[in-house]
Amino acid sequence: MKTPPTASSATDCNEQPLFFQDLGSRKVVVDFSGGTLSSDGGALLLRQVDAGLGLIRSLARCFQDGRQQIYVDHSVPQLLAQRVYGLALGYEDLNDHERLRLDPLLAAACDKRDPLGEDRFNPAHRGVALAGASTLNRLELSNNKSTRAHKLAHDPRQIEACLLQMGVRCLPKHAEEIVVDLDAMGHRLHGQQEGAHFQAYYDDYCYLPLYVFVGDYPLWAQLRTSDQDGAAGVVAALEQIVVAIRKRCGRARIIVRGDGGFCREEIMVWCEGQKEIYYCLGLAKNPVLLERLEPALIRAQMRRCLCGAANVREFAQFEYRTGRSWSRARRVIGKAEVTAQGANPRFVVTNLPGAGFAGQEQDGRFGPSRLYEELYCARGEMENVLKQQVLDLRADRMSTHYLASNQLRLWLAAFAYLLLERTRALGLAGTELAQATVGSVRLKLLKVAAQVRLSVRRVYVQLSSAYPLQALFRLCYQRLRASALASG
Repeated sequence: MKTPPTASSATDCNEQPLFFQDLGSRKVVVDFSGGTLSSDGGALLLRQVDAGLGLIRSLARCFQDGRQQIYVDHSVPQLLAQRVYGLALGYEDLNDHERLRLDPLLAAACDKRDPLGEDRFNPAHRGVALAGASTLNRLELSNNKSTRAHKLAHDPRQIEACLLQMGVRCLPKHAEEIVVDLDAMGHRLHGQQEGAHFQAYYDDYCYLPLYVFVGDYPLWAQLRTSDQDGAAGVVAALEQIVVAIRKRCGRARIIVRGDGGFCREEIMVWCEGQKEIYYCLGLAKNPVLLERLEPALIRAQMRRCLCGAANVREFAQFEYRTGRSWSRARRVIGKAEVTAQGANPRFVVTNLPGAGFAGQEQDGRFGPSRLYEELYCARGEMENVLKQQVLDLRADRMSTHYLASNQLRLWLAAFAYLLLERTRALGLAGTELAQATVGSVRLKLLKVAAQVRLSVRRVYVQLSSAYPLQALFRLCYQRLRASALASG
């Protein structure tokens, strides 16, 4: 039986109040008539840190705007700010912007002179300050489509260089040693995206992007198809990265660090042919290596039997050369570990000198045990950073069809991480959030209820009086403002 339309139709239901459980004698009534409110009161902090970093300005120069400017409501910097700030605030889906475009605080953060959008060119669009999902989608797809609506093409090489420049600028100028971490992470695909291939390790169709970080600073995010080796393109990337680091830190030695997936002859040969560039790479075990490590493994088993410890480690170092793939013998460090589950041997190959560098106090820093436990194992911190990229910023959301637009999304997620990292490093040093993940920084610092009031002279933002981290918010603002003023 058909139900005739009434006042309770779908359209009218959206305007009906919601009645929750009574609070004593009081009714609890909820609706969506609050007006100019925002749940992202910390968005202005992102704008503040960007004022000193200049990230959006630099990124916008990588785009070509072919639109007739007289009809343009959203400039390229404003579109990029909306997309990058949205990612940092936890809105990775373009569809989220159909409602976010009404947020006056995000509009103010994106440098919209009228956060309510009353100055729009088209009268039908007035009252909506920001761009919708379709406009942002055209921004991402302009390199793949040549219609009259896709006029915001970008230069991939310039964006690649922009990310590298922004990341390198965060390094201390007088650093004596820079550790460059390499890693590859499979980003699963859920469709028929361009370049999709089945990857046996991940047991799914995926991309295999190459990430390069120095500490918490992203320097490289290259989207690759998964039908190639995990170390593909590393030498070409290192050639650009090393030049950029040398310009910033002229006297620093560089150590390239990675797991066994990057233990390739071409990478090691390239590092050995450069001045003051070293490597520390995982090495896959084989019968020859296990035979060389056997004496240390026997000692570890004896120690565990005698002392009853949960796990015992012994280390050994030796010269090793493969039968065909290596051009020379290299220093290999073996870890002979015995646990309750059995033997757990691991190997690392390096060209770092065991006795340290001439004229410097090293105190056995590059000896077998310390090199493995303090230098090589520290690469696990990069995996934690990549988890933040994926879990907090959804960098693996490769849902467009084209490889080029998915690469752009990967870059935008890296820029969003850099903004949050700078907020944490500059504004939250020494505080309870100094070591927090970017997801925790977003939740505790940026997700603040705010009411926005506009007048002729000012935009008045009233944050929630019940916000528990008011002192921390003020401190972060003061530090970021001082940093922006110092950078000019």
